[in-house]
Amino acid sequence: MTLDFAKSSDGKVISLPLPLANRHGLIAGATGTGKTVTLQVLAEKFSACGVPVFMADVKGDLSGIANSGKMTEKFEARLKKLGLEPPVWTEYPTLFWDVFGKQGHPVRTTLSELGPMMLARLLDLNETQSSVMQILFKIADDANLLVLDIKDLKALLSLVQEDPARFKQTYGHLSTATLGAIQRGLITLEERGAKDFFGEPALEIQDLMQIDRDGRGFINILAADKLLLSPTVYTTFLLWLLSELFENLPEVGDLDKPKLVFFFDEAHLLFKDAPKALLEKVEQVVRLIRSKGVGVYFVTQNPLDIPEAVLGQLAHRVQHALRAFTPVDQKAVKVAAQTMRPNPAFSSEEVISQLGVGEALISVLDPSGAPTIVERAHVLPPASQIGPIDDKSRQEILASSPLAGHYEKAFDRVSAFEVLSQRQTAENVQAPAPAASTPNTSSVLGEILFGTTGPRGGRRPGLVEKAATSATRSIATSVGREIARGILGSFLGGSRSRRRR
Repeated sequence: MTLDFAKSSDGKVISLPLPLANRHGLIAGATGTGKTVTLQVLAEKFSACGVPVFMADVKGDLSGIANSGKMTEKFEARLKKLGLEPPVWTEYPTLFWDVFGKQGHPVRTTLSELGPMMLARLLDLNETQSSVMQILFKIADDANLLVLDIKDLKALLSLVQEDPARFKQTYGHLSTATLGAIQRGLITLEERGAKDFFGEPALEIQDLMQIDRDGRGFINILAADKLLLSPTVYTTFLLWLLSELFENLPEVGDLDKPKLVFFFDEAHLLFKDAPKALLEKVEQVVRLIRSKGVGVYFVTQNPLDIPEAVLGQLAHRVQHALRAFTPVDQKAVKVAAQTMRPNPAFSSEEVISQLGVGEALISVLDPSGAPTIVERAHVLPPASQIGPIDDKSRQEILASSPLAGHYEKAFDRVSAFEVLSQRQTAENVQAPAPAASTPNTSSVLGEILFGTTGPRGGRRPGLVEKAATSATRSIATSVGREIARGILGSFLGGSRSRRRR
């Protein structure tokens, strides 16, 4: 079974063998050269073959895939120019997703599932701070505390900040400055809207792999136009999704067709300033995820945006035009030409700069697994609508979705925040009640002895109150510690709770 998606100038149909579609691919080219339409056409072809697709809609243009296309004068003129037959206008089964829950089903995960490494990248932490983040997750695991959302992690941070010496012997020194940096990062993350991403119900991977009653794969479209305003959040989300697929799908070897095809648009953002540990994780996922039946296709402007270790694993290439205006551009053209099997009929390096809109140099694997000679070809026209659908159509599709209402109902179960809050409440109940009022005296001696109350309600304790508090603490020290240990006893030494329960 093959996937026909392009046609050369001499009439040769360019096909991608469906059993080899999980060997990954690259779609590259300058802005305005036709990458988005190529993405749409490939998604249509995969869907028609019964392969679910996931892709991010970074420009808001891909939602039209849910509606049938129609003939226009411009479209007809292009078909005539290229000598192509009109497509059979078709709408495709589509699921819309949105981290913010506005343009699609809400997408959520938990901090435990995201993990400390990706969270550290999300917070832009340095190496030392990232190590402390891993320790925080270790503390939560050892204490059997679920860390599901941002308030859970904040509660855990407060616990450690209140008494860092208590954790020093087991976990090492936890700098107050580092803990503060993490806390500030979480506040910033909330302000950027990422708090909507953390919570439950968390996304179930199987919901991205649905087939409709006609045997067509659903096309999952993530609304990413607003998400892309925070590039780190965008790339971390997509990388998390890839990691979830890798960790949760079983080994299946080579299938007749992929279980899912994943398009990673604006891929250069993933690798920009990424730490070595993260790059190694990306390389590992790309190398091994094909055995889970998943094909990954990176979409970017410049092939140099992709590290060599990853680029070397992308067997299928669709190279749209590159403009060689600078030495860096010229190097990109050369690299792109050298990574495809040469065609004796033309120089790939020369042709890349001459390609028109919708035209590309294409090299894929043949049925035996060997790369084909690069061909100069035009991508076939899409059968669905080019451009976005209107809001009314989107809402109608969401209302009739097989997942309608499932992810929209958020819930907040008992986790670290609730457990630690209950513990704090219990401690407060056992603590001595503060004095009902401060003696009414305006003398300096009265203020020193009994304290003052500021204009905003803040208390400055006097010597008498301090002495009483100190005495009470001295008396209750041993008892208080035993009570605290008793409260935490059920958490310490428990099983790891990194995953959802």
